[in-house]
Amino acid sequence: MSQQERILNIIQKIAKKDVRPDADESLFDAGYLDSFALPDMVSALEQEFGIEVPDSDLNPRKFESIARIENYLNSRL
Repeated sequence: MSQQERILNIIQKIAKKDVRPDADESLFDAGYLDSFALPDMVSALEQEFGIEVPDSDLNPRKFESIARIENYLNSRL
């Protein structure tokens, strides 16, 4: 399973919908996620990818889209 597919699975679990956003589509503007879902998504990303996201990185802009999430993960792995 590719990194993007793993990210998409997490987004679908958190959004509780079978969504398929484009890689650059804003997950927040599209209504898939909101600021309350961000900590849940970050926690799921930490578990799935074995990383630790510092509180200073809990910024919705870093997790705006699948592409941004992927870039962030690559910088942490």
